Amino acid sequence: MINSTEFTARIKKVMDYHDLSASLFADKIGVQRSSISHILSGRNKPSLDFILKITSEFNDVDIHWLLNGKGTFPKNIVTENPTSTPSLFSENEISSDKKRIEKIVVFYADGTFDEYKK
Repeated sequence: MINSTEFTARIKKVMDYHDLSASLFADKIGVQRSSISHILSGRNKPSLDFILKITSEFNDVDIHWLLNGKGTFPKNIVTENPTSTPSLFSENEISSDKKRIEKIVVFYADGTFDEYKK
């Protein structure tokens, strides 16, 4: 079960991080402004659809962190040239006339994913 007070605090943290008011946040995730108001006031509990809209719109929000506070915010997103991720191919093995891998996305059973870019 979601602790509404803590969940609300995490929503506010996302809004503050992205410098969004409640109405702009609602517009960004595609819900009615009254829905945000009701959730932030504790009147309503968030639906799964509402939670998925947040995690779909904001790639830095981990669903586990949003729901129960486990993990970090913003979540670690792989950058263009990660220093800790080894390259799958060395530049010597890739010629310019062949297809090249630009991005690999690994999806895990728990709904999370990692993205690796060249």
